Amino acid sequence: MYTLMDGRAQRLKQARLEKGYETAASAADVHGWSRNTYASNENGNAPFSYRRAKEYAAAFGVSAEWLYDAAGPARPVADGFVPVIGSVGANPDGTVLFALGHDPAELVPIPPGGTDQARALKVVGHSMRGVADDGAIIYFEDQRTAPTPDMLGHVVVVELDTDEVLVKRLLRGSRAGLYDLESAAAPMRHDARLRWAAHITAIVPPFQARRILRGAA
Repeated sequence: MYTLMDGRAQRLKQARLEKGYETAASAADVHGWSRNTYASNENGNAPFSYRRAKEYAAAFGVSAEWLYDAAGPARPVADGFVPVIGSVGANPDGTVLFALGHDPAELVPIPPGGTDQARALKVVGHSMRGVADDGAIIYFEDQRTAPTPDMLGHVVVVELDTDEVLVKRLLRGSRAGLYDLESAAAPMRHDARLRWAAHITAIVPPFQARRILRGAA
């Protein structure tokens, strides 16, 4: 299981070790890379490009996006499926609790109209009643863009500047750039600053969710 590691170079070293190469030199020799260049990439002295990340990712069996900037799961997901990245609803505040590590334990099919950037959350508990019931699956596109006017009044997935990811109804704040976040079971959060917001693209009820969930293995 991949653990959360800060830094491109650290992820590269982790991927190399988990692929079974004991040394940077051995990996470089097998794949025909310059020993000095690869070692500099892995120790952080020479940050590598996304183009080079794709080459390393293919060699070590990981996702280039994860290797380059920690986006998404470490290992590529099967075609037509996207990861369940965490749960929501276990507490009344609408906080998303991310799955441990970067390899998802469960996958779900891409929803109608979705893309391979879709991500899923599993609803746990009953604090989201009226939006999604216990066991439901919530989909959103992992687009990481600023809130748009058409999101106002709707339940969306947001990330705050405090690093929290929440599922909340988005409302206007007291001034431009600030938003109120409403939930059914917790107090209103006023004047939050958001890094990004994403529409919920599909909600699958619990009975059907049980049928479409599959283990990542």
